[in-house]
Amino acid sequence: MRARNLAVVLATIHRSGPHTRAALAERTGLTKTTVSSLVADLLEAGVVAEGGAVRGGERGRPGVAVGLSGHRVAALGLEINIDYLAACVVDLTRTVRLRRVRPADNRNSDPAAILEGLRALVKEITAEAEEAGLRVIGAALAVPGTVEGGVLRSAPHLGWRDVRVAGLMDLPGELGHFEMDNEANLAALGELWFGAREPDFLYVSGEIGIGAGLVVRGSLFRGTFGLAGELGHVVVVPDGPACRCGGRGCLEVYAGQDALLGELASVGDLVARLESGDREAEQACERAGHALGVALTSAVHLLDPGRIVLGGIFAPLFRWLEGPVSEGLGARLGQMRGRPPALVVSGTGGEAAVLGAAGLIIQQILAEPAQLLGL
Repeated sequence: MRARNLAVVLATIHRSGPHTRAALAERTGLTKTTVSSLVADLLEAGVVAEGGAVRGGERGRPGVAVGLSGHRVAALGLEINIDYLAACVVDLTRTVRLRRVRPADNRNSDPAAILEGLRALVKEITAEAEEAGLRVIGAALAVPGTVEGGVLRSAPHLGWRDVRVAGLMDLPGELGHFEMDNEANLAALGELWFGAREPDFLYVSGEIGIGAGLVVRGSLFRGTFGLAGELGHVVVVPDGPACRCGGRGCLEVYAGQDALLGELASVGDLVARLESGDREAEQACERAGHALGVALTSAVHLLDPGRIVLGGIFAPLFRWLEGPVSEGLGARLGQMRGRPPALVVSGTGGEAAVLGAAGLIIQQILAEPAQLLGL
């Protein structure tokens, strides 16, 4: 009962901002004595802090507002992508306190070696967090593949199958809690919690692979087996080139990072070419945008999203992709809809997945403070 009440009080503070103890008692239906005791525990744990005196319509002396604290408790977001490792520390107010990105070539790599490098990054950034007075409660990892029961089942671009990531990483015990999920799923949640914060949208994650996450009423739709969102393997040209998945003509072949960059070294190089009016670069985006329009037409017919968010590498390229994608959607949706869904650029760009990973742990702290904080 106490664990449940702690969660109720913390959730109330999180949802509606700082409140006095009396206001919390009124909103939660708990007694003032109970609320005072629970708030004392939350203050001790460092998840809330007292602010200034407020009256708020209450009789007698002004009360002291209690709100979420960003000074002592934090979460760690991690990401393994094809060409980099990333980590960020985020406090309970969803403020990013530390960021680190390490370029790497992770294609067809040895899981143990890559995870050892990630573990070194974890040790480095958590040590910095501790120096800043932050206690990192847990970590979540975004990976470019399918995840089931804590096992990375398949990540074709990494060349990994059935990898028990947590065991190979051997994370420091003080982290306490570890989660892992698909990169596109966590990117969609990152957009929800750190980006536009709209409750309903289809997030499209452009990387070397292409994934998608459907957010409905503020929750991620995962599908029966947690595999929803494999947009990159929607067929756009039935007799097209072979895809790594074993099929042919998949969206990824036409709009993935490799297809967009060609011989260029980075997305930054592509953007520079586009800004200079390079016709070859423009044609690459037109081809990718056309393919995206075809795949997204099927997604719109099936899912009926009101908003489509382009993220990952599609964010810096949005200016050149928006036209071809919008034209393709408008032409193919025809009379079945009054208008196509809004097409917008991600508010989190390439950081969506690592932010979503940190946000996942923050949500769990807020939902289960007794368990994760040892109260």
